[in-house]
Amino acid sequence: MAGRAAEPPADVTLRRWAREQARLKASVVAEDTEEWQKDSGLTGLERVGGVDLSYIKGDDTRACASLVVLSYPALEVLYEDCRMVAVSAPYVPGFLAFREVPFLVEAVQRLQQEEPKLKPQVLLVDGNGLLHPRGFGVACHLGVLTDLPCVGVAKNLLQVDGLVRDELHKEQVHSLQREGDTFPLRGASGGVLGMVLRSYNNSSKPLYISVGHRVCLETAVRLVKSCCRYRIPEPIRQADIRSREYIRKQLCSPLEVISSGPESRKKEAELDD
Repeated sequence: MAGRAAEPPADVTLRRWAREQARLKASVVAEDTEEWQKDSGLTGLERVGGVDLSYIKGDDTRACASLVVLSYPALEVLYEDCRMVAVSAPYVPGFLAFREVPFLVEAVQRLQQEEPKLKPQVLLVDGNGLLHPRGFGVACHLGVLTDLPCVGVAKNLLQVDGLVRDELHKEQVHSLQREGDTFPLRGASGGVLGMVLRSYNNSSKPLYISVGHRVCLETAVRLVKSCCRYRIPEPIRQADIRSREYIRKQLCSPLEVISSGPESRKKEAELDD
């Protein structure tokens, strides 16, 4: 089956998206707002959510949107929601949220309606937050629209504000010798945009943590580290695993596609390294 791709947006659409990001960015809270965040052991945190979109290979217009909620600190799956969605917006660097976030917001809304007692106290998002060309990545976008604390967890460095994956950066990554080691990502403008974390002893590939909403960077890093059994934090890892499995099951039967808005794209997950 030939793959399909969404049409690239017109310049007027990109300008509208940029204005919307700027408008919503004013609502971002880049500090701790919850009692559990103020305790070094995260006492009081009981539920951590993870979200992900997985795409059908060769077709970037059909995807599975996945939301899972895990217990904390046991990291056992309490809830999962996987739905096939029709994606109409193309992937444009810096505007991923307009492709994916509407489906994730709907998943959070379904959870609040169907199982309100399982509402996550924080969401881990496969993507960036403040580490973004306009300081408003997918983790910020989802956080503001759901009013939930959100953390951006990216697998690769987004090269913004002078940040580059040069030899110096590689040396800094190499200096992360043990699980839990970190170093800050300081942009050319002088601000710290995120933190690089070695999350798992058996993997030298780090994670790039950034604030999404209603959490400070220090708490975000501490939370992500505590959720890692492998390189990828367990809430995101489980969301990815379950969305891929859902697609495999759907492809064995007539594929039901639920359309819920113009938005998405997928990054290969390194689940167990």
